[in-house]
Amino acid sequence: MGAPPVLDADTHLYEPRDLWERYADPGDRDRALRIVDDDLGHPWLVDASGRKLHLVEIHHPGDAAAMGAYRRQVRAGEPRRVRYDEELPADFVEPEARLDRLDAFGTAESVVFPNFGLLWERPLGDDPATQLANMRAWNRWAVDVVVAGKGRLHPSAHLSLRDLDWLDEELGRLAAGGVRIGMIAPALVDGKRLSHPDLDRAWSSFVEHGVTPVFHVEAFPHPFHDAWYDGDPDPVNPVLSSVFLWTGPALALADMAVGGVFDRHPDLRLGVFEFSALWVPDFLMYLDGGFAFHANFNGAPLTELSLKPSEFIRRQVRVAAFSFEGPKRLIDLVGPEMFMYSSDWPHAEGIADPKSDIEAALAPLEGTAAAGYGADNLRFVLRSDS
Repeated sequence: MGAPPVLDADTHLYEPRDLWERYADPGDRDRALRIVDDDLGHPWLVDASGRKLHLVEIHHPGDAAAMGAYRRQVRAGEPRRVRYDEELPADFVEPEARLDRLDAFGTAESVVFPNFGLLWERPLGDDPATQLANMRAWNRWAVDVVVAGKGRLHPSAHLSLRDLDWLDEELGRLAAGGVRIGMIAPALVDGKRLSHPDLDRAWSSFVEHGVTPVFHVEAFPHPFHDAWYDGDPDPVNPVLSSVFLWTGPALALADMAVGGVFDRHPDLRLGVFEFSALWVPDFLMYLDGGFAFHANFNGAPLTELSLKPSEFIRRQVRVAAFSFEGPKRLIDLVGPEMFMYSSDWPHAEGIADPKSDIEAALAPLEGTAAAGYGADNLRFVLRSDS
């Protein structure tokens, strides 16, 4: 028998320059994001007013220093040496070319998240209508990716819980188009925690339509006060966000567990991507310990739950773990049902050679541990496990 198939839980496709204008509702095209070149040839993601939201960069897998070199060039006022469209590899942006890359990596299937979609949610936070218009544009393209991916590419939608009518309508369209996961922010929703009763309708909609909400690194509202990030030149990845990468999803999961979301919605599934995984064992321990202490100290639990908070996480949540985090040790601590293989290709902070990385990650694993980490736990998130 050959090696079992491997599914990559975290890769990215670059959005074409005109994606948002081409796929937005006709009445929303005046809200569409664009990629435009400045006078020196450097491309920028801009909003409808022309405000620069972020420099558009071509990642070099596994080589973050190359990103820094390009940013220094832009800051120095040097012209771009090669036009962006000429330098952008086809397999970064074209689903058909990405399939060839999967074959080279020995990957059976992969999830694909947006690239520039990770940059603009927080900068557009004061304009919900523009957020939703551009999310819908990406989501329509994602349905095209499903078709082009021939069952091997699983694009993530980009979703918001700020308008629950919009969310329910969008989930219906996505489910009909074959999209099975949708990225949401692990953050307050206009001041409401994710376990707030007003948001229960959102979790019911996800379950009803068979779409799994997922957390992924992106420009969502900061988990700490914005003042902590003042003075950092990187608006999306300030250094404190890297240091405390896991805090956003950990806080959101804890709230959902102790607030009863997973208890009230036992069929809800949730995925966590690119936030690392080393924190999970300690998090589960502190989650139960903190909940029990609070109940003892106050004479009653915050919420009457049918299971320990950590048991809901184990039952309904899956977390992507990079190979360099030692998935075998994590599996030994937590169990084989929690973790998923991910490369983050083609991002600079990701894995340059997923083929070798996959082989090294799976080498110490056997049986259900190998099957779970390599494929089955991601199938759970995609609801393709039955």
